[in-house]
Amino acid sequence: MTGIILILPLIIGFFLDCILGDPYRLPHPIRIIGKFISVNEKRIRRIMPEKLRFGGVILAVMTVIFSVCIPAVIIMVCYMLNVLIGVLAESVFCYYMIAPKCLKIESFKVYKALEEGDIEKARRAVSMIVGRDTDTLDKDGIIRATVETVAENTSDGVTAPIMYMAFGGAVVGFFYKAVNTLDSMVGYKNEKYSDIGWFSAKFDDILNFIPSRLTAFFMIISSFLLGFDGKNAFKIWKRDRKKHASPNSAQTESVCAGALNIRLAGDAYYFGKLCKKSFIGDDLRKIECNDIIRANKLMYFSAVISLVFSVIFRVFFGIYFQNYFLEWIL
Repeated sequence: MTGIILILPLIIGFFLDCILGDPYRLPHPIRIIGKFISVNEKRIRRIMPEKLRFGGVILAVMTVIFSVCIPAVIIMVCYMLNVLIGVLAESVFCYYMIAPKCLKIESFKVYKALEEGDIEKARRAVSMIVGRDTDTLDKDGIIRATVETVAENTSDGVTAPIMYMAFGGAVVGFFYKAVNTLDSMVGYKNEKYSDIGWFSAKFDDILNFIPSRLTAFFMIISSFLLGFDGKNAFKIWKRDRKKHASPNSAQTESVCAGALNIRLAGDAYYFGKLCKKSFIGDDLRKIECNDIIRANKLMYFSAVISLVFSVIFRVFFGIYFQNYFLEWIL
């Protein structure tokens, strides 16, 4: 297969998501992975309560093997039957791996609730997409939390899966999403998860190190193209990109804050406990509901740039690898 055939599932999958979004009523691979993690976390806690760090490694390895092997076998069988069937099957899997439209839909639920003046509804909506406590958030806090999660998930939920699938197709995409789902479920730095989730959190940090930085670069470009403050986006990124407990999250949050001339982050409550966090960006203007829309525009433009970059990389990488392999065997 040529480099172009290899990249087709990613392109098709991306546009399927833009058109359809996540199929809420159908079985979703990520929800299945999440269920697998939840069930086995309980088993590990019951079987080895005194060795949760080691148990966390076992949980991560089991989850990755489960998440990768099943789609790998399905895709392999489909390609053996027919190339077209293989492309279609892998396209569906790629479609499941990226979530720009889902991110937009969920964040717009918050936007609509705020526009209606229903704070309680907005709190419930934002609680579905953030990990912090939302019960006491005021309007500005709700908007800030929503913009932050769109900015952070521009990498985690959109561009990083695109990059990994450009490198190795849907199977590598499943590998990335398995680790990312582990981090979102057990990677918290609190008493309950600090041991069982430490390996998953570190693994996720490693996998997102390069994608988060490339995404920040794509977001800066998008800031200029969208007419946002691209110069300030670059300035705040340089200054604030390390102002987060995670080595990756502030990469994209800082660009978003700079591009929109707003201040993000700051102290937040998680599981009832106050978490002290540095501010990201400057408070040049009051945050507003439309910043949710602006953050989504930034996300989509960055996703398209990432897709173009990934397609070019995959086509040339595929052609180079194919030629190198042919020269080696001949």
